[in-house]
Amino acid sequence: IRKQIESFPAIVVLPQCRQDSVWIGKMEELALAALDKTIKDFNGDAQRIYLTGLSMGGYGAWYLASRHPQKFAALAPVCGGIIPPPSRLFPRYALNHIPKDKPYETIAQKIGKMPVWIFHGEADPVIRVTESREMNAALRALGGKVKYTEYPGVGHNSWDSAYAEPEFWSWLWAQRRKSN
Repeated sequence: IRKQIESFPAIVVLPQCRQDSVWIGKMEELALAALDKTIKDFNGDAQRIYLTGLSMGGYGAWYLASRHPQKFAALAPVCGGIIPPPSRLFPRYALNHIPKDKPYETIAQKIGKMPVWIFHGEADPVIRVTESREMNAALRALGGKVKYTEYPGVGHNSWDSAYAEPEFWSWLWAQRRKSN
């Protein structure tokens, strides 16, 4: 954001997930409350709310978009996924929120036609790139508006490339949510 400040026509809310937590339950409530308060306090445009996140935040972005698709104009998860790898970073209760049958297809159905741009490093040792590939395939199978960028040889820090993608910000700013 600092590198783009002159051409960054946005108010940014950057919630940080608490240690030993995930974007479910209380963290979901806190993040959405912060977003709603910011929109109200700064007279934000409710038709132009965008959701992005990286790593665990990428998981959170998928989760929040699937739970609140009417809220967001576009989604841009970076090195995230649906099914977390075995790790101490993901508490066991987080697994209870993953659809048991066809998880990628179920999340894609909930997200619907929301524009999505997925980013992932092909050599990511932390989050399997297949997570992003599966979501890309599931969204496309449902006729979703999806762009997919996979960076060959890039590891977990694909956010450096994603947020520097020449067309990303103009693509994001062009998205509008339809009025309810």
